[in-house]
Amino acid sequence: MKIQILGTGCQKCDKLAENAKQAATELGLDFELEKITDLNRIMEFGVMLTPALAVDGDVKFSGKAPAVAELKKILQ
Repeated sequence: MKIQILGTGCQKCDKLAENAKQAATELGLDFELEKITDLNRIMEFGVMLTPALAVDGDVKFSGKAPAVAELKKILQ
């Protein structure tokens, strides 16, 4: 599973990356975490608000940094 964090590197983006890593680890998932900071690449996903999270290229949400419990539901 490829978990992609889309954002410019702001504090919320870092928090989302941290929470996503924790959620995936707690679920025992085999995953790769990729941070995408290039605005052109972010726009290719159709994302207008950051941070955003994509799983295997499919955007799950944007504009927020959910807690670990919510991310577990998304990643299952």
